[in-house]
Amino acid sequence: MTPFTSLPDLALRAYGGSVVAASDESFAEKESLIRPGRPVFRPETFGNKGQVYDGWETRRRRTPGHDWAVVRLGLPGVIRGVVIDTAWFKGNYPPYASVEATAVSGHPSPEEVLAAPWTEIVPRSALKGDTEHHFEVADEGRHTHVRLNIHPDGGVARLRVHGEVRPDLSAYEGLGLDLAALANGGLVTDCSDEFYSTPENVIAPGLARHQAEGWETARRRDRGNDWLVIRLAGRGIVRLAEIDTTNLLFNAPGAVSLTGLDGEREVTLLPRTRLQPDTPHRFRLDPAGPVTHVRVDIYPDGGLARVRLHGHLA
Repeated sequence: MTPFTSLPDLALRAYGGSVVAASDESFAEKESLIRPGRPVFRPETFGNKGQVYDGWETRRRRTPGHDWAVVRLGLPGVIRGVVIDTAWFKGNYPPYASVEATAVSGHPSPEEVLAAPWTEIVPRSALKGDTEHHFEVADEGRHTHVRLNIHPDGGVARLRVHGEVRPDLSAYEGLGLDLAALANGGLVTDCSDEFYSTPENVIAPGLARHQAEGWETARRRDRGNDWLVIRLAGRGIVRLAEIDTTNLLFNAPGAVSLTGLDGEREVTLLPRTRLQPDTPHRFRLDPAGPVTHVRVDIYPDGGLARVRLHGHLA
């Protein structure tokens, strides 16, 4: 595991990513590049286009040039690393790949994105078949799209674009927002335990469809409790907390508390409060000063589907 892979995958389909254009997808669809989860493969599974692959695969190129796919990041931001995964592509993987990035404001068409100036963030690099390739990125720019170039053709199972979310929050000026949301720049910076699933899930977009899409800890056998710390999108005042235990029927925490952190200052936002299993909870919070982080304590252990902290930027 490379350190940058602990950061969110900005391109993930579940976070709003989209493969908006590709030079070719004759054998396997481009949308597979940003699917959640590991690629799967069943040998001798043939369709009208040949062996079925869980990835993006282009035809054998007979002309000069190379193939490419453009991905709109669901979460625009600063890219810290890229993973190009050729899982299951053994005789049909591209021998080389490179990655470029660009930033285009608004809601551009694919043609407008392709016409934008691009910056190379991963130079042309050799690939192997059936292998995850990790490339650190040093560029400090904020990007909205990436272009995966494969030289000259072949198949790639997954493209992961890990980085720090840098959203445009100007649309919320004068309005409230979810200060904890990953899409707004929130980040889980620390937690006590992530045995079953990553704590990052609790601030992910949308609702958890099942238990694995939340955060769940191992069973505690001591007198302590589990917790996580969320860095807010910006220093702000939290007025409403949503603590969702949906899908957690027999492993929800018995209670939760929220503590705001602002430098050395700590303030109780929500005292220890009972939770119910498989239930969205909403708690109005008493006015408190602005904070930069919120610590979520669960008692004694268990799981949460989502945490939403609505308020205003200070």
